[in-house]
Amino acid sequence: MTAIRGGVLLVAASMAAPVGAAVFEFTGSAARNDGRVLYEEEHRTEGQCEQGVFQPVKHHVTYHPFSSDKDSSGKDQPFAEKWLDYSSSVVRPAVNFRQPDFNELLEITYPAEDIVNLVWQQPGGDTSRSTLEISNDLVVDAGFDNFVRRNWQKVINGESVKFRFLAPTRGTDYAFVLEPAQSQTVKADHLVQIRPDSFMLNFLVDPIILGYSKKGVLTVYSGLTNVRENADQNFTATIRYNVTTYPECELTP
Repeated sequence: MTAIRGGVLLVAASMAAPVGAAVFEFTGSAARNDGRVLYEEEHRTEGQCEQGVFQPVKHHVTYHPFSSDKDSSGKDQPFAEKWLDYSSSVVRPAVNFRQPDFNELLEITYPAEDIVNLVWQQPGGDTSRSTLEISNDLVVDAGFDNFVRRNWQKVINGESVKFRFLAPTRGTDYAFVLEPAQSQTVKADHLVQIRPDSFMLNFLVDPIILGYSKKGVLTVYSGLTNVRENADQNFTATIRYNVTTYPECELTP
């Protein structure tokens, strides 16, 4: 998924597939374990096809109540929105998340190559700010999806990958592991999980189960979401995804 480098750069450039704009769109339905639907998501990712592989640039998510409240145009009114910008890194996007019902705002930005700034306006009204140094293996928010695809050969071969995952509301990051998973309730062509790489955190944080199709599409997410259920906690849900528009290139290398 990276540009070709080396002594044959000019030859490689002349043989490279052309870069073209592309769009990847999908929807998600989040439900509790008993099957009760909680909310729905609409995703639109704009990017480019480079070397025959989709590279995301901007990603917009709207979250809609399942009760399907309608406005005059017939569209569901979103209760939350998220904007992601992958311009600098496909695994560390800039993030702007807003859930107005709880007066919550989360912003993740990068004032320098090795620095991440975090601003979290909490439901209680307080605002916390923190700055962290970026490690080479840091993954941020929905960048986990691209991280899985960047390690696609390891995923399909059943290998594990260690990385660090940003916990923006705690103002720090933690060591995690991406590894094969098994589940009685979540089914997919390829099943993996993200869990803390810490004996103590494993008792406190449940793993996130991820299901992928053979094409590298995220088909199911099961675990803690970034959508607030109330002032004290976020929803824990299983989100099942359906693609509405594929990019005109592959999702995996």
